[in-house]
Amino acid sequence: MGIAKDSTHHVDTQVTPSMTASSFATRLGEKYPAVLSTPFLVSELERVAADMLVPLLGEGKVSVGVSVAIEHLAPTPVGLNIRSHARFIGQEGKLYWFEVWSEDPAGSIGRGKHARAIVDLSAIETRAASRSSSTTQK
Repeated sequence: MGIAKDSTHHVDTQVTPSMTASSFATRLGEKYPAVLSTPFLVSELERVAADMLVPLLGEGKVSVGVSVAIEHLAPTPVGLNIRSHARFIGQEGKLYWFEVWSEDPAGSIGRGKHARAIVDLSAIETRAASRSSSTTQK
């Protein structure tokens, strides 16, 4: 089983205060606008692509983001809905590549490319734990 080339999927999300750039202003002197933050835009674009891989996930498998190249083109205020899209553009080895984009009612807000891989959940958690236990603070 695979994903048909050029197949698409979308998700709708309402922008909340916790998704804004201003919610990241936690250090003295930081100030950012109360609009959809780039990290949350990227997160939504990753999620819509990940949704497309769910039918391919076997027992104990998850998809993980491997590459993200996104342009954040326009600000979206709290309360507006955004629609994020993914289009499967092909597979290169273990990487599944997607064209991704988002829009709000006023038009395009972001676009780019994203790659994901399907991995064993326990293996990636073990690998992460080994990085934690084998490093020291410098």
